Amino acid sequence: MTAADRTPFVLLHALPLDSAMWRAQARELTALGHRVLAVDQRGFGRAPLGSAPPSLDLAADDLAAALDRQGIDRVVLAGCSMGGYTALAFLRRHPGRVRALALLSTRAAADTAEAAARRAGFARAMRDPAARGRLVEATTPALLGATSRTRRPALLRDLLATVRAADPESVAWAQEAIAARPDGLDVLRATDVPALVVAGAEDELVSAAEARATADALPRGRLVVLPGVGHLPPLEAPGEVTRLLTALHRDATAVARTARREP
Repeated sequence: MTAADRTPFVLLHALPLDSAMWRAQARELTALGHRVLAVDQRGFGRAPLGSAPPSLDLAADDLAAALDRQGIDRVVLAGCSMGGYTALAFLRRHPGRVRALALLSTRAAADTAEAAARRAGFARAMRDPAARGRLVEATTPALLGATSRTRRPALLRDLLATVRAADPESVAWAQEAIAARPDGLDVLRATDVPALVVAGAEDELVSAAEARATADALPRGRLVVLPGVGHLPPLEAPGEVTRLLTALHRDATAVARTARREP
């Protein structure tokens, strides 16, 4: 196996979940011989939030430091929703470290003023014990597509339990960090690596047009729309996401081998 073949996967989770959302992909990719790092982002899972102001740049630098500690240079990077926004920040701040990119349920454009205001309101409600429970119950189902909600009630129950258990301050911090992110289209235009944009046909949070714009900005971007899937493809279509990531890794390996052979 060559160095390119051994390029690790890094998997970044959605808000307000943690690295466990990638459990199925991590298991299957590891069984195929890949090294997989499913990372808890700041404030989620086992990662402490700390006291720094909200910033996706900080989350990106956390990832770079974690890779440095493990002696990892370049990765196949996959991010879902918030994880995709962290991936964009990582591309901006640490160019050259991504061999291939997968963005799932991610828009490249910055928030509009209206969207940023909604996130600010969400953050305030998460910090209010009287409002928090109602907010979680009202908004969590929209993370899944209508098909998943109807046909997989256990998935919705598990998702609600995970969201209820998330640290409210971490969720608020992340919402504020996402609201402050810059437009990422320029970063994507400069990211000339094999790239995949995955959208759920039933995603109620990121539109089909936004997914298309993200894919079109990537020089080697490809858009895949998954039927019957909402905002969380790794949970709603785990096998298909694993197959897509495996194919992306093959593409990255082929590109690296070709580059080594060229004079």
